[in-house]
Amino acid sequence: MRKAFRQEMPACYAVSTIIERTAMNNQRPHGNITAGLLKPITAALSIVALLAGCGSVEAKDTVTKVASADKVVSVNVTEPSNGLLPSDTSDMSGWKVVSQLYDGLVTFDTEGNETLVEAESITPNDDASEYTIVLKPNLTFSNGEKITADTYAKSWSFAANAANGQVGASIFEDIQGYDELQDAEGSKTAQLSGLTVVDDTTLKVKLKASNSAFLYKIGDIAFLPMPSEVIKNPKAYGQKPIGNGPYKLKAYKSGEEIILEKDDSYKGPREAKNAGIDFKVYQSLDAAYSDLLAGNLDVLDAIPTSALKTYQNEKSITAVSKPGPSFSAFTISQNLYHFQGEEGKYRRQAIAHAIDRENIANAIFGGTVTPATDFLAPVIKGYDTDLDTDGVLAYDETKAEELWAKADAISPWSGTFRIAYSADGTDKEWVEAAANSIRNALGIDAESYPFATSKELRSAIQERTIDAAFKSGMQSDYPHPEGYLVQAYDSSAADGKGLNNGDYKSDEFDSLIDQAAAETDLDKAVSLYQQSERVLLKDLPVIPLWYTNVTAASAKNVEVSYNYMGVPEYNAIVK
Repeated sequence: MRKAFRQEMPACYAVSTIIERTAMNNQRPHGNITAGLLKPITAALSIVALLAGCGSVEAKDTVTKVASADKVVSVNVTEPSNGLLPSDTSDMSGWKVVSQLYDGLVTFDTEGNETLVEAESITPNDDASEYTIVLKPNLTFSNGEKITADTYAKSWSFAANAANGQVGASIFEDIQGYDELQDAEGSKTAQLSGLTVVDDTTLKVKLKASNSAFLYKIGDIAFLPMPSEVIKNPKAYGQKPIGNGPYKLKAYKSGEEIILEKDDSYKGPREAKNAGIDFKVYQSLDAAYSDLLAGNLDVLDAIPTSALKTYQNEKSITAVSKPGPSFSAFTISQNLYHFQGEEGKYRRQAIAHAIDRENIANAIFGGTVTPATDFLAPVIKGYDTDLDTDGVLAYDETKAEELWAKADAISPWSGTFRIAYSADGTDKEWVEAAANSIRNALGIDAESYPFATSKELRSAIQERTIDAAFKSGMQSDYPHPEGYLVQAYDSSAADGKGLNNGDYKSDEFDSLIDQAAAETDLDKAVSLYQQSERVLLKDLPVIPLWYTNVTAASAKNVEVSYNYMGVPEYNAIVK
């Protein structure tokens, strides 16, 4: 996910046309949550935990059958990488399920506007270095346990504490006391010193420095509250989570399905309009698509590459293609042989020039992706088609050969360049096409490197055993440039503490990110974020590829809308 798709990339990518979010152009005055600091989407594979009130897609056909609130709806998913623990959710599959089991402080509407859920108010001080959060009264988990300011303080401390090994830890990096909790051998119950519980409904948050993005960052899935049960045995809890959202876990059959049932005691804003969600686990999108066509699946949130050119003509389904916030790339780790130092700089640039993005976009995706020009996405404030002034991302075989030769002069190339991907996703065709483009342009051995499942790929990436480039991308949990840039490239998110899975570290990049965080003026902050992107274009810790449309479909008798992330509004699906 994380996050974040968050990762890392989730199962549903998004974007090919430019949507300028007018709400994001308005700088909001200081105050409570309507006060404003910066704003855009997530992926920190960083996405927000709650997506209430998200917008609908085009309605191409009228549903003639009367929808019923008594029916369970079926949707596709792959096996979550790390169970169903909010602070350990790093992929889109886990995010889809976890976001239905929990409510958090805030959510975002279709346009990326932030609204309150469990928070009654969130008020920054004048320089956005401290925040006061006031909770609504009488909040509880589904088991009756009370949710208080202390619940949030302990949940965030648990997530941030390195001793608990949570993949979402680095999202808390700007809270005071984070650094002191980065001892993997330390106390698992140690708390963030920057959190002060004033009373049951009031939590004060003190940051290490001003961060105008924090108002939006708290929408990340890692900021969800967790019951006291989680601390006793996090791994076991991840298999039987206790949430506070519109659904409760009914069954978790690993590799088969995850069934959620409506929680009748839920009093939040995301009322379930169905009886439950059956998340069916598929090893491939082709299999899921076949089930959709056969009437055995209600909603498919991503169309397999093999059907992209034809799915909108299928008479038995309602097809959707809409812009979204996904940035796709592949990561070349900093420790990968031949890709370090000056040699690595030349080779990264050569590979960037060796990929014919336009041809792949048309041949493989049928025009449902747009070649990348930056590290954000077209729906995000700060997105820029003119950022790459040196043409680093332009297809140029001659330039690629020249740069590769410079690298060979430092250390002759040996071996095979591999791009890893998971076979249960949608990446096989484009990975093979990219490898073929690299092979033809540079005259080297280049090939795809499949893992059977996204879970296996994620494990190899997290354990740093992959020894290859690997598909990646961002779709942040919260609408803000920081959600794409900090989680994926900041030094604080490296070494397993976030989504910087290539362990890229740059003092120049980090400094610009820190300056942007301290800037409460939206336009000035965006300018600094763009400067940080120019550093990325120079260093290329990942090779940007494209932005992808949300491509999805549902059965004819199903009513479904999609949020600004391009994900189905699960609680609103009816059939």
